[in-house]
Amino acid sequence: MLFGVREKGDVTILDLAGEIRLTAENAPSVQASVKDQLAAGKKKILLNFDKVDFLDSYGVGDVLAAYVSTQEKGGKLKVCHLSSKIWLIFNYSGLTRIIETFDTEDQALESLA
Repeated sequence: MLFGVREKGDVTILDLAGEIRLTAENAPSVQASVKDQLAAGKKKILLNFDKVDFLDSYGVGDVLAAYVSTQEKGGKLKVCHLSSKIWLIFNYSGLTRIIETFDTEDQALESLA
């Protein structure tokens, strides 16, 4: 899972790519990346799934753990650009009832304003 970090105003955007899954590698997790942003004082975080191809049950747990970490620090975490396949995984796992999702980055940024 490769990603980039950028900012728009007071929102930190994590651009996720590839697969979010359990691997033998010591790849950075979504939760670890979010915790780094929270430690730096960033409270509004947007996960951009535009280039995510696959999400397994580990990935679902990783995203949920990132959300919980954000809530514990008084922040907000939202997601955008879920493909139909990734949206189904979010929906069946119950993440759509917990984490607010948006079709576009602009919609998500507006909700975090």
